[in-house]
Amino acid sequence: MSNLPLLSLVIFVPWAGALLLAMLPRLSGHAAKIIAVAFSLSTLALGLFLLPGFNPEFSGYQWPEHHVWIQALNVHYRLGLDGLSLLLVLLTGIVSPLALAAAARDARDVRLLGVLFLVLQGSALGVFLALDFFHWFIFWELSLVPAFFLIRLWGGAGAGRAAYQFVIYTIAGSAFMLLAFAALYTAAGTLDFTELAYLGSTGQLAAHFGPKALMLVFLGVFLGLAVKVPLFPFHTWLPPAYAEAPTGVSMFLTGVMSKMGVYGFLRLLWPIFPAQLHACAGPLLWLALGGVVLGAFAAIRQTDLKRMVAYSSVNHLSYCLLALFAVAGADVALDGPARAAALTGTLLQMFNHGLSAAALFYGIGVLERRAGGLRGLNDFGGVRTAAPVFAGFCGIAMFSSVGLPGLNGFVGEFLIFRGVFGLVPHLAAIATLGLLATALFYLTFWQRVFHGPRAGVARGEFRDLDAGELLTFIPLVALMFLYGVLPHLLTGLVNPLVTTWANLPPHP
Repeated sequence: MSNLPLLSLVIFVPWAGALLLAMLPRLSGHAAKIIAVAFSLSTLALGLFLLPGFNPEFSGYQWPEHHVWIQALNVHYRLGLDGLSLLLVLLTGIVSPLALAAAARDARDVRLLGVLFLVLQGSALGVFLALDFFHWFIFWELSLVPAFFLIRLWGGAGAGRAAYQFVIYTIAGSAFMLLAFAALYTAAGTLDFTELAYLGSTGQLAAHFGPKALMLVFLGVFLGLAVKVPLFPFHTWLPPAYAEAPTGVSMFLTGVMSKMGVYGFLRLLWPIFPAQLHACAGPLLWLALGGVVLGAFAAIRQTDLKRMVAYSSVNHLSYCLLALFAVAGADVALDGPARAAALTGTLLQMFNHGLSAAALFYGIGVLERRAGGLRGLNDFGGVRTAAPVFAGFCGIAMFSSVGLPGLNGFVGEFLIFRGVFGLVPHLAAIATLGLLATALFYLTFWQRVFHGPRAGVARGEFRDLDAGELLTFIPLVALMFLYGVLPHLLTGLVNPLVTTWANLPPHP
């Protein structure tokens, strides 16, 4: 059993499902959905299989796979799993089958949708597990292809424009990142992340390039990742993409794909360019703060409920970057506990936001389905009276996003603010405006849509959740309670890794 390439199976079993669906052109829609969801569930099954054997006390990579791929170019096929990767594999395993089932519910050509979705899922997993830039970048870019077609073919009226904007932004950012890694390869002769991190932390990359040239290389990688998160002001592609995508695709985009950018900051930018990130931490903190505050206030202005949750995602992911940039600019000797709190909060926020945001997008998808495509803030009223179970699940997801104690969203945000207050208290104080604005727009959403007399679409026949919709909501809501009450189930996987990171010097 130990000789099995488990991490390769995590990545390629969804692709095997996509290949199987592609080879069965006469498959019925119902059968295609069952096969697609079954292969999508393989990620969760393999993640849970890996979980008991994972040693959280070891901060290095576990279940490593290493094979020479292109010897002449010193390119290796390398995979590895640490606490960060494990969290994201588990998150992908939870969100993906639920999102796929939601996307396939009313879709035309379920077989093609399943093929594209499974390719997208495997590509995201490859990003979370690859340790050599050559195949990491293949996974990174390949994820754009199915995402584009899923938005374009099954999205709303503005899906074409949104899909093209999404691809153009991300490809432009990736071009800068590719040029930067080409420069690193020329200097170091390797694309291995661990080797590049060693060269960056010891100052050897700086010695080769010189400070100005290495700063340009850093900015190239930074731009590619900043667009993907997205960091303010590179966020403008996100609201239309999330709003026009079908419900299940929006769930995956916010629950999993948005984490690829934050993951890249933690896996690539910080280890390889510690001095450059430290030098740029000041202005980057203000950009992250812009995402926190302006993202929340932009959400207040929205009447389209999907765009509201999309801007909320900009706000919540900006908390992660605010914490990371605060840590990058801090002094290790003086700020160790605050650094550890901020980093732990970042990892928890990535995971917990994936659950709550996916549930919110699904809830809005249910509203949209009941209303024949309407999803405006003023299109509903009194939904709680018509559909109390649905209202309860949406309320839990909403309060999780607000950060209510007892639900999963509280712990990550609390630790982020605990850390950031200890590192840059004036910026943390300003960031609380984002918390207040988040509470304001979600409570407005809750009051207008679910309370008051039945109005708008809910005035007529408005049924409660059916069995399929319950099966999507229940796992997400159950995990919100579980990780809200027992957050050590997650922190125990990453504490040693975070301790190692918190003690890393900001520059060689």
